[in-house]
Amino acid sequence: MENVVRVQTDDIGRMDPNELEKQIIEVKKSGRVPLMVMASAGTTVLGTFDQLDLISDICKKHNVWMHTDVSDSFTGIIRNWDYPPLSNSVAWNFHKWSAVPIQCSAFVVNQKGLMEKCNATSAEYLFQPDKFYDTSYDIGDKTIQCGRRVDVLKLWLMWKARGDKGLGEVVDRSFENAGYLLKKLKTTEGFKLVYPEFQCTNISFWYIPPRLRGKPETPEWWAEIGKVAPKIKERMMMSGSCMIQYQPLSSKGFVNFFRVIVENPALWTC
Repeated sequence: MENVVRVQTDDIGRMDPNELEKQIIEVKKSGRVPLMVMASAGTTVLGTFDQLDLISDICKKHNVWMHTDVSDSFTGIIRNWDYPPLSNSVAWNFHKWSAVPIQCSAFVVNQKGLMEKCNATSAEYLFQPDKFYDTSYDIGDKTIQCGRRVDVLKLWLMWKARGDKGLGEVVDRSFENAGYLLKKLKTTEGFKLVYPEFQCTNISFWYIPPRLRGKPETPEWWAEIGKVAPKIKERMMMSGSCMIQYQPLSSKGFVNFFRVIVENPALWTC
């Protein structure tokens, strides 16, 4: 953690490219080597997308590896692999949005053979080079997991069944449903959105109980609002009616708010 440099974000949680370059320059001046910039295409809490094209330009300018954590099934990955590619590597979690059962994630790099060079141990009891067949098919030494279960099989079956179009429709439907939820929150009394629009399908909001509606939003008022989400979640869990995540976001000064991530392709807007 001592070697992790935080970069300031803007009002909606995106990495500030100007601040990023300032930090890279400061690191170089201190005699250290800036190794990697971690960008996000759909942040965990707010679901915001970093300005990948601007970050990529800065990384290429300073010869820094750019890694992107992608939550979007197709849009994010395509943006990262435009030619020339924006990112050097991408973490792609299929179980988060592509309707693939947990756990199924991919780490993709834009240099062929890089994973093998970094990971291979050439264990002679497993990967003998003098077998009677083409040993390039012995892929265990080219992967991180080697002899563990083949999680990619789940992805292959899902992709084979749905195709590019089908997986794209999963994402499209998620955005439609997220838009519907956002509209309902905007038009229903007692709800306050963390942000009025969304980039990913993360919809974050506060519920304002009747006793606090129309009151000045003082620090005391916000302290009371911060108690609401935990109490509502407790009641929902005790009754077994629903399960919704909540959390504060201290970096932005936000007290506890509900966070709904819409991704179930079986849901339809009414």
